[in-house]
Parts: sequence; C-alpha cells; structure tokens
Amino acid sequence: MAPEQSRASSSWAHPARILVADDEPRLLTTLVTLLQGRHFEVTGANGGHEACALLANQSFDLALLDLNMPGVDGYAVMDQLVTQQPDCGVIVVSGESSFSSVSRALRRGALDYIRKPFDPEELLNTVENVLGKQSLIKAHDLIQTRLEKSEALHRYIVNSSPDIVFMLDKNGHICFINNKVESLLGYQPAELRGEHFSYILDDRDVTRGTFALQGPDISADNPRTLEVRLKTRGSRKATRHFEITAFPVDPQTWPQTEETQVGHTHQPARYYGIARDVTERKEAEAFINFQAYHDLLTRLPNRALFKDRLELAITQARRSEQKLAVMFLDLDRFKVVNDTLGHAMGDRLLQAVTHRLEKCLRRGDTLSRFGGDEFTLLLPSIHSPDDARGIAKKLIHALKAPFQLGNHEVFVGASIGISVFPDAGDTMDQLIQNADIAMYHVKARGKDGYRFFSDSMSIDTAHRLSLERDLRLALERAELRVYYQPQVCSRTNQVVGLEALVRWQHPERGLLYPGDFLPLAEETRLIAKLSEQVLDQACRDVGHWINNGHPKLRLAVNLSPIQVEHPRFVEALLERVAAHRFPPRNLEIEITENVIMNDLEQISRKLKELADTGIRIAIDDFGTGYSSLNYLHRLPIHTLKVDQSFVKAIRSGEDGACIVNAIIAMAHGLKLEIVAEGVETGDQLSYLTNLGCHQVQGFFYGPARPAADIDQLLGRDGLAFAHTA
Repeated sequence: MAPEQSRASSSWAHPARILVADDEPRLLTTLVTLLQGRHFEVTGANGGHEACALLANQSFDLALLDLNMPGVDGYAVMDQLVTQQPDCGVIVVSGESSFSSVSRALRRGALDYIRKPFDPEELLNTVENVLGKQSLIKAHDLIQTRLEKSEALHRYIVNSSPDIVFMLDKNGHICFINNKVESLLGYQPAELRGEHFSYILDDRDVTRGTFALQGPDISADNPRTLEVRLKTRGSRKATRHFEITAFPVDPQTWPQTEETQVGHTHQPARYYGIARDVTERKEAEAFINFQAYHDLLTRLPNRALFKDRLELAITQARRSEQKLAVMFLDLDRFKVVNDTLGHAMGDRLLQAVTHRLEKCLRRGDTLSRFGGDEFTLLLPSIHSPDDARGIAKKLIHALKAPFQLGNHEVFVGASIGISVFPDAGDTMDQLIQNADIAMYHVKARGKDGYRFFSDSMSIDTAHRLSLERDLRLALERAELRVYYQPQVCSRTNQVVGLEALVRWQHPERGLLYPGDFLPLAEETRLIAKLSEQVLDQACRDVGHWINNGHPKLRLAVNLSPIQVEHPRFVEALLERVAAHRFPPRNLEIEITENVIMNDLEQISRKLKELADTGIRIAIDDFGTGYSSLNYLHRLPIHTLKVDQSFVKAIRSGEDGACIVNAIIAMAHGLKLEIVAEGVETGDQLSYLTNLGCHQVQGFFYGPARPAADIDQLLGRDGLAFAHTA
C-alpha cells in the first residue's frame, strides 16, 4: 500500500521541494528517507558548503538546516536563503538548544525549531504545518497581487475614461471624481471632493440639475439622464455641455463601511454616474440649425425663418387687431458691381449693405436675405402705413453714401415695395407677393424709391405676365420695328440726325409704343436683347442712307442703364458697330444723368473710351436728374437734350421758360450742342431759335416714322422739311 501523501504537499501545485542540510551522513539519510516517504521532493546536502551550492542552482520551498556544521554553519545558509530565495521557509533541526541560539535562528527567519534527537512524527507534522502556512501565505500574496493589479486596472480605466466618472452621497456631495475633470473643466479632483455637485453646474441649470436626482423612479434599470452646462476654469469657453447619466448605488450590493467609503464626506456613496462632453455635438446641432434658418453670408434669417416669423406675426396681429408691414427690397446696381469687380466683392457689398440696413431697424423687426440681392423686412405691430414709410426712407437714406470696396467706391440703392396687413393681403404668401409687385413698380419708375401696394397693381401684374410672354416671343419672331424721330436744324429745316425709337407690332394688340413694354423689358432684363435688335436695324438703315448721299447724317440711340452698367458695355457696342461697318463719328448714344451718377468713376472711364473712337455722347432728359456741372466738366459730353417737360413750359408772356433759358445758356458756356425735345408749336420753335437752340425734334415736324417714310424724306433735295412755320 502506498504511503499516505502529505496534506501539505497536496495543497501545492507540485510536490514540495525540500532541502535537508546536515554534516552527519547517517542523520541526513534518515531525514531524506523520512520526508520522501511523504512524497516530498527532497534533496540532501552534506554540510553548509554543499547546501549553499545547491541554493545557487535550484529553488526550494522549505529548508531543514542544522546549525552546527563545519565551514559554513546553518546561520550562513539562512543568510544566503534570505538573499537568494526569500520565499523559502526554514526549519532548524539542531542539537543546539540554548535560548540565544534559538533566538538567533528565529531572527534570521526560521519558522520553527526542532531539537535533536527528534520524534519523526513531530518532525513530519512540523514540516506539514510550515508548508501549509507557506501555502496560505503564497495564496494570500497572490490574491493581494491580483487585487492590486485589478485595482490598478480599474483605476486606469476610470481615469483614462473619455468621460467624467463621479460618485455622490445622498445629499449630492461629490465622494469621488476621476482625473478627466481636470482636462475637461480645469479642476483638480481633490478640490471637488466634498463639494456639492452644483458647485460646477452653470447657474442656469442649478435648479434642474438639483431636482434631477430626487425623482422617485430612478433605478439601475431607469437611470436619470439629462443635459446640463458645467462651468469651466481656465478655459476660453465659460461653459461646456454635458450629458449626465446617474445610477443609484444599491446598499445591498455594496454595503459600504467606513473602511470602504470613498471621499471625505463621511457619507456612503449613493449615486454613480458619468458626464459625457457633448459640446461639439451641441455646437454642430446649433450650426446645422443656424444653416437651416439663416443665410451664412450675411448671418440674416433666410426665407424659411422669415416666413415662420411672418406667419406668427400675422396670427398675433389678427388676434390683437393690429397692422404689420412686409417690405421687399431689391438692390439697384448690385449686378453691375458683381459682374465688374467679381463675386468676392459682391459678397462684401452684401455684408456691408446688411450692416447698414440693420441699423435702421426697430427691436422686433426681422430683416432677411430672400435670395441674391433681394431682402425682405417684417415690421410687426405698426400703427399706420406712416411707420413703414418712415422705415423705408431710413433704409433708402442709409444706402445713399458710397461703399468702399478695396480701392473701389461704389454706389447702390434700393427699390422697396411695401404691403400692409390686412389691407394688402391677409396671408403670408399674399403679403410677400404684393410687396414684390410693388417693388417692381418702383423699378419701372426709375428705381431707388418705395411704393405701397395697391389693388390696381395686381391687375397690372396679371397683364404683365401675358405681356412678358408675348415680348419674349416678339424677340424671337422679329416683331419689333424701328421708327425714326428726325432731329432738325431750326434755321434751315434740314434733317441733321435721326433718333431711333422702338415700336412693337403686336399680332393682336397692334402697334405698341415704348411706354407699353420698355419698363417690362428693363425689369425682366430683356432690354439688352431688345436694344441689340434695335441697334442692328438702325445701323443697317442709317448706314444705308449715309452711304447713299448723306455722309453727315447722325444716328441717335437710347441706351438702358443695364446696358451701360454691364462690364463689357464698351467692347460689345464697338463690336456691334464694327460688324455693321457703321462709322463711329455718325453715332450718338443717349444716356440719362442718373445712369452717370450711379457710378461716376466707371461710367466716366467707359464714355472716354467711346469718345476716343469718335462716338458722340448725349445727355438725355437733361435737367430732370442730378444736373451737376461737375460731371459735365469731367465727362466727354457733346450734346445736351432739353427734356420736353421744360419745352412745354414755354408760353407767350409766361415765366416757365426760365429753366430752358438757363440750360441753353449753360450749354453755350460749356461749348456743347443742344437739342430740344418735344417741340410742338411754332411759338416754341421761335423761342428756342432766338435763344440759340438750333436743333429740335418733336411733333412740330411730325411723329416718329418708319424707315420707308424716312427714305422718302431723305430723297428730297437738301434733306429739308417743307412746312409752314
């Protein structure tokens, strides 16, 4: 039957390794045999010297040492064990029994002392007890090491968390908070322990955050989640947004004692939670929301937000029986700046315009960028249309001063249409549409002003839609006709020039005059194509007459502001004139004063380029615009055309002709030619002739005529009108 296996040995992962050292061979053999009988792995050493050699090459769990050995005694072996194998236990088996010897051995680490001669059972029991204690100590050390590693791992995980991890007592004081609070909020964890968590809550969220943990339904399965703002220290941002999730700590699963409590509150932790920084997400959401409802260039509300606010304002106005106004603003001459200086300068101009417009608003008004160079303005709670009129005047005045864009000084104005609730509409779409309609009526009358919507405008608008369609077709079908108004020398009655005027041979409505469709052409920007067709036909007709015996005949053409303000105006005009081989010296272009003063610098450069080619420049409707002598000196002006409203004021014995007198005198002083428009009577002709105005045009010589009639007229000798003055 196999001998009983040692209980101590069975508790080890392997048979206990025992070193036995004694200088008596017989006793050494006895000890080795006795221990091997209990299935220990035993190695014998004959003396201390051999024991030290074995310790240098092998590891042992227990050593049985004799103290009195020649050369190297048991004390020396114990000293080497402490150095080389401190986990190896020692039992002294010696005949030395003095107190000093025993004490000395115990101080060197001996776990027990057996005196020779020994009882074998006593020795075996002692060995097993010591090995059992050694096994428990090793197991404890292993568990302690594992606990320390686990604690270090959990501490690392908690402190390396991207979120703030915290624990609170039942009163809301901070028991624990991880190191992440320092990088996110700028606080040291130690200074927050013991503080109430409201210490770092933004003032606006203190009440909500305090009551959040007091809900009766908070549990591990139903944690409390809320978003709050936390105060920072030493950061550019005063607050950051956090999403907090808090769980209750169950006392039954973690029965805390004073030894296991965390922090310095002297209260057990009752809430565990994390605070996740969601500042970037909140900022991204805010930016996306801002993008959805604002124009990123001007930072103004966009069309969607404007309509929301208008809908709300209408509801409030209807409930309180008040008025509100909607304004539709379109910038005049913006396209010229954008095309000439580029989109970057155009964007800067829109931002500068926005800045000026915002200064004119009342609190509660909403200015929005509707698109392109169009703005809308909501004026809630007005007492009467006069309130809107006052704001419109302020807006127009605010844009009068030039804008400085780099090295360029530019001018823009605004055409403003106004609709008042409920008179001009009681729905959002009606108010916006009617303000838009009123704005287009301002454009048709010369821009840079304001008008209130009236019912008659809606009729005009319905007519306008069909007329616009027909006009587009007319340009494709060549329905436009060129008529010529003779410019006559008042002394000789000879034709010296022809002003080209457009007519529209409408297939259903007959012959239409410029006043019926030119404002629409300007508004829809069809004017450029229309003018090109008129100029082409006029160059062909007048060029034919010039080449057939009338070399000094002058062609006068009116140009729209859209054409003149276009960046390629000069190049396009010269290319078209050259294409028809029309002599530039026989061409006179007519522009209004307002066009010149809109952007004096750019217009001056363009007119000088044209004048250098021989083309003449005439100021049409002189006296009705700025009438600045300054620009007359600066620009290559050849002719002034007196507006027909002043000519009509000429009456026998009346003082209404004084303006005509001044204009003609000024033209003579500046050595400019002068043409009087709208001459209808012999008295007017005589008066103008006596003042020295020798070129006139008007119904006195008949209405504008088609090319066939002019061909017959020019066929007469001397190009003279036969009439009775």
